[in-house]
Amino acid sequence: MQGWRWWSQQQAEKGSVLYNAVSAAARANDVAKAKDAMAQLADKYGGTAYAPRAALIVAATLYDAGDKAGAKAQLAAVIDRDSEDELKQIARLRLAAMLFDDKQYDDALRTLDAKHDDAFAGIYADMRGDILARRGPQRRKRAPRTRTRARAPRPEKSLSQLRAGEARHAGRRRDRRRRAAAPAQHRRDATVRATAPRHDRAAAGSTASAPATAPPPAPTK
Repeated sequence: MQGWRWWSQQQAEKGSVLYNAVSAAARANDVAKAKDAMAQLADKYGGTAYAPRAALIVAATLYDAGDKAGAKAQLAAVIDRDSEDELKQIARLRLAAMLFDDKQYDDALRTLDAKHDDAFAGIYADMRGDILARRGPQRRKRAPRTRTRARAPRPEKSLSQLRAGEARHAGRRRDRRRRAAAPAQHRRDATVRATAPRHDRAAAGSTASAPATAPPPAPTK
């Protein structure tokens, strides 16, 4: 057992070196170095937590460089092989966005059909709505003239907008965790302030103390 732990730690440390190499190459827009480091990481340390995270980085780098097929292959590898559900759901969302940009609407919708956690329900539904709005006019018969004009479809989201949405989504999850960890008295005080008449809210707020919650721990490497 002790030998296994030592081996796992060694694998993780070596994997982190290649992950850092992938990140550095992506920041420098060096596609060749990013692909080379990713290939080594997947081949030698594909079982570590660094491999799927590096694959997400490489996928975005390849897509920005115009290598759409390579980007989709990296995301498909995360979906098919990784064991972390959250990373797989992120990969599906990004793959759907790429298929959407390529006007492969049916494939994008099938990608979003996979089971996902409630935490991802909002952003998945938003992406699905964009795809259906864009695809709809191509398949819908022309409406009679007596009908009111259909609302114009919303513009599709770019990959950068999608990444910003994922960041906001993660922030909302952190806020929910902080609220769940707040003392019961603080939650009761917040309820009193929300339901009290306007002239009483200042008094209720002055007696309530701020929750003593610690920020969420940094992700472990």
